[in-house]
Amino acid sequence: MQLKQQIMAWSRELGFNATGITDPDPGQHGAYLEQWLQQGRHGSMAWMQRHAALRLQPELLHAGVNSVICVRLDYLRAEATAPQQLQQQADGGHISRYAAGRDYHKLMRKRLARLAARITAAAGGNHRAFVDSAPVMEKVFAQKAGLGWIGKHTNLLHSKAGNWFFLGEIYTTLMLPRDQPATDHCGSCRQCIDVCPTAAITAPYQLDARKCISYLTIEHRSSIPLQYRHAIGNHVFGCDDCLAVCPWNKFARYSQEQAFTPREQLDAPKLVELFGWSEAQFLQATAGTAIRRIDHLHWLRNLAVALGNAPSSSAVVSALQQRREHPSAMLREHIEWALAQHLQNA
Repeated sequence: MQLKQQIMAWSRELGFNATGITDPDPGQHGAYLEQWLQQGRHGSMAWMQRHAALRLQPELLHAGVNSVICVRLDYLRAEATAPQQLQQQADGGHISRYAAGRDYHKLMRKRLARLAARITAAAGGNHRAFVDSAPVMEKVFAQKAGLGWIGKHTNLLHSKAGNWFFLGEIYTTLMLPRDQPATDHCGSCRQCIDVCPTAAITAPYQLDARKCISYLTIEHRSSIPLQYRHAIGNHVFGCDDCLAVCPWNKFARYSQEQAFTPREQLDAPKLVELFGWSEAQFLQATAGTAIRRIDHLHWLRNLAVALGNAPSSSAVVSALQQRREHPSAMLREHIEWALAQHLQNA
């Protein structure tokens, strides 16, 4: 127990907001994942199908794993424009709040590596850290470790922390005392289900990624299906709608992590301005952020859809027309769709 207490203390020193420990068995969630994949709900994320065995059998990812150390790091800063306010700014771009500041992957991985080094020095063992960097059932393990429960929107949430946080894990060969799993407190609430613009949450705890705006604007790399374009609204990278509406957020505390402070040009930007960025400007403005998950072409694709949903103005139409001859047929198709929306409203 003393080692576990030390791990908890070291984790706090490194800035993590909560830590829990569990076993590496995904349990019944493994069968759910297999069914979800068989239904094709992962869309074009072929890597989820390809690496399913690694998710279901953690020992294939880290030989001899006996325990999973799970950590939580809050990211919503007090300075960040509220998602609800961004939704009301039709001529502004809505960038998911987690992506408007520094990319969390490297920041958390470095801290987890330091935590693993301390554990090694104190007790030996072999450890491997993860932050969205490998096929890990992170939400399942986090729930089992007591960090929160998987809500109806399929994200993790906590009664005293809401759902504005990142997760990270350390697979370790050490046998550590387990924490008690978190219990579900969603009750009869279905606000996250009802607010989803594309009905991607098909039932409580059921998500069809193919309909999800986060998937469509980040992971999906071809043309955005016509039936979802109006519903996307002004989202240009990710979507916070189901997170923002969760009642448990009233207990959440703002992050103290300075690195997650939103960059001014990414907090509440104007669509026309973003669409005018050259590739060099895009690369400079998004360097070191999670937005680099996509490239300039798909950034423009997302913005074209958002501009098609924006209030008609000469500035919007002019911005779209200036890229009408873009070499990408995919982008040109989205621009023509967007222009058509404004001609219909003329």
